[in-house]
Amino acid sequence: MNEQFVRERITQLRLRKGVSEYQMSYALGHSRGYINNITSGKSLPSMNEFFAICEYFGITPAEFFDEHNAYPELQNKMIKGLHHISEDDFKLILQFIKRLQD
Repeated sequence: MNEQFVRERITQLRLRKGVSEYQMSYALGHSRGYINNITSGKSLPSMNEFFAICEYFGITPAEFFDEHNAYPELQNKMIKGLHHISEDDFKLILQFIKRLQD
């Protein structure tokens, strides 16, 4: 994992969220070109800014760096939705997942 991964991951998550680089920059409290500077290789975010970026996407730093999880923001939403379902519903969801994997 390297700096290029960080740049590509931010771009991937941003595009999935449907926002432009400057919209994301403004949402994080920065000038228009902040995210562009990161994704173009001119700079990297500080640790505080990295945490803010993760919060912006609704993911943890571990999820950000999990290269096997292409959709961490969707997985988080799904997990939050599972907090209030019954055991029977869990079993149904597991059966559905197994069917999709076959």
